[in-house]
Amino acid sequence: MSTPAKVVKSEEQWKAELAPAEYRVLRESGTERAFTGEYTDTTTTGVYYCRACGSELFRSDTKFPSHCGWPSFYAPSDSDNVTLVTDRSFGTVRTEARCATCDSHLGHVFTGEGYKNPTDERWCINSIALRLEPNAG
Repeated sequence: MSTPAKVVKSEEQWKAELAPAEYRVLRESGTERAFTGEYTDTTTTGVYYCRACGSELFRSDTKFPSHCGWPSFYAPSDSDNVTLVTDRSFGTVRTEARCATCDSHLGHVFTGEGYKNPTDERWCINSIALRLEPNAG
């Protein structure tokens, strides 16, 4: 899989293209409220794309029910499609997941929580950062 070209836009362009709630999460590293996202409990087969730029991020075969309030995946579809950044906000150290193509905030990655999946990782992703294309891939 080839890495898509970087998407660079001004904040004014992003504000014009994204709904206010999308902008708050994707561009300002916000978080949607737990258990309110469109994809929290979906089991639809398909591919999840970045809502901001359309890059492929996750596939439904890596999604699992973590019951944490946000969609959870155990791995991205390709590690080159995401960038991991140390997040020191809120008085803690976490690993933030960002779209490698447009640098939009997606959510956070947690490890060692004991979930029975192949990576022992939980990619806790905001639904509003994603767009699911059913039966893709």
